[in-house]
Amino acid sequence: MPHRSRPMSRYEPSSGQPASRKVVKFMTAGTIGAALLVLSGLTLTGTVIALVVATPVLVLSSPILVPAAIVVFLVASGFFFSSGCGLAAIMVTLWIYNYVTGKHPPGADKLDYAGGRIAETAKDMKDRAKECGQNVRQKVQESSHTQTS
Repeated sequence: MPHRSRPMSRYEPSSGQPASRKVVKFMTAGTIGAALLVLSGLTLTGTVIALVVATPVLVLSSPILVPAAIVVFLVASGFFFSSGCGLAAIMVTLWIYNYVTGKHPPGADKLDYAGGRIAETAKDMKDRAKECGQNVRQKVQESSHTQTS
């Protein structure tokens, strides 16, 4: 069987690098990982200590903090909601401007297709209404002829 070269996976050692360079990379990654793990542990410890120290203060001031937090939440959510609505209005206005000026914004083809379908359906409904009106006239005329006879 001929020797086939297969693509090297991420986890296979690359043969193009010397072993000392691989060791240096491994040691660097291990050192950075260990340092980040130590920092993570220190952050967790500091958070737990701060929570233990702050709990009595939070419990004593909760009649003030809870309503204040609710007010802050409502004000912030109202601000974000109104900002979002304003941004949406600006974007819609910009889209309509681009559509009217013929710049073909995204989704314009779907809007044109939907408008065509609505016009087609309206024309079909108009034709059906005319047919129904003519049928009703015919039946009224037939019934008036049969009553006069």
